[in-house]
Amino acid sequence: MNTQPDDMLATALSGAGDLVAGVRPAQWDLPTACTEWTVRQVVGHLVGGNLLFARVLGGEPLPPREELLAASREDRLGGDPVGAYRDSAETLLAAFRADGALTREVTVPVGPVPGIAALHLRIVEALVHGWDVARATGQPLRFPDDIVEEALTFTHGKLADLPPRPPGQGPFGAPRPVADDAPAIDRLAAVLGRTVTTVGTADA
Repeated sequence: MNTQPDDMLATALSGAGDLVAGVRPAQWDLPTACTEWTVRQVVGHLVGGNLLFARVLGGEPLPPREELLAASREDRLGGDPVGAYRDSAETLLAAFRADGALTREVTVPVGPVPGIAALHLRIVEALVHGWDVARATGQPLRFPDDIVEEALTFTHGKLADLPPRPPGQGPFGAPRPVADDAPAIDRLAAVLGRTVTTVGTADA
């Protein structure tokens, strides 16, 4: 695949943005496969993550865990969830396109990683939380399979690198079974803890 990493990120962010834009007013409080989060909270998590990574890429230190937890409870969407997501995605993409962003080491919530690994982490977040939003709101998923397959390869390798943590304290849920011939996006969702059933339904 000849697609540049920042273009892959742009595609993933755009696809998730289309799903955010497709949420109807009555759907923001629906539950998602992230069992403690509504659709609004999932989108808020994406916005917060985009802005956090952009700050870290810009040279700011990662805030202490307590500060991160407090920030995760804040409403980042205000009266314009679609605009808040779009602005955060643009900010993140600009940060990754800055000179040297992909080669220097940055410290993100999973630990110190090269910039290119941080970029792939954000691709995975956009894809899997896009899946969460789509499944909760009944929208179709149109992420390109080649980008999802690359995200799957990255995820399998990255999960093996993460130190063991007590249940419920890691960044992802335990992998769930999924059919080998399931769509790539469903296989990614399953490896990150979602239960994939039939199209349009999921439990976690």
